[in-house]
Amino acid sequence: MQGIIHLEDINKSYYLGKQELQVLKGINIDIYKNEYVALMGPSGSGKSTLMNILGCLDSPTSGKYILNGKDVSGMPDNDLAEVRNKEIGFVFQQFNLLPRLTAIENVALPLIYSGIEKKERLERAMEVLTKVRLDDRSHHKPNELSGGQCQRVAIARALINNPSIILADEPTGNLDSKTSYEIMDILTKIHNDGNTVILVTHEEDIANYAKRVVRLKDGIIASDIITTNMIAQS
Repeated sequence: MQGIIHLEDINKSYYLGKQELQVLKGINIDIYKNEYVALMGPSGSGKSTLMNILGCLDSPTSGKYILNGKDVSGMPDNDLAEVRNKEIGFVFQQFNLLPRLTAIENVALPLIYSGIEKKERLERAMEVLTKVRLDDRSHHKPNELSGGQCQRVAIARALINNPSIILADEPTGNLDSKTSYEIMDILTKIHNDGNTVILVTHEEDIANYAKRVVRLKDGIIASDIITTNMIAQS
């Protein structure tokens, strides 16, 4: 059975002059609807490159990437941007919030590109802010929020288009332990509500929240394990 994400013999190379640097070497993987997957690997393993391909931020040099039944491997950038906006919600380590906008305006931002009226944009933004327990801070700007609150705004923004996949890249990298666990609890709830969550992390305790751990090494998949840890079952 083909997954919501289907990668077939994915290769990615970069060129320094005439020298080829092969970063991904024949990746094959299926990720299914409502899975919770952690992508791990040391620096230089290819996990960031793989995440960029999964998120339609980059295209493979060769191989096939089927996302939700659509072949996105060789799509032009404009089409790729449209797929990205509809299918994938991103959560980044740096939050990537616009400093002059309030929390609710930051969350509503992706809906502008969908041509939705302002009133509906703000109503939908408030709904997802409530989901991440931040509705009481909706009119605060990022500099008036803690790191954990900024990351909750970023998660709400990722949810606003009802994407099929949430892609979280080191989502707790800038947070203390207590706040990290709060953010992971929110991502677990999002998964329990039916979303497919892919988490990129180098921290074992954060990967423990996922139900499947895929480890990369030197551009190949070194292991792909369904976890049995307690956090994943909560």
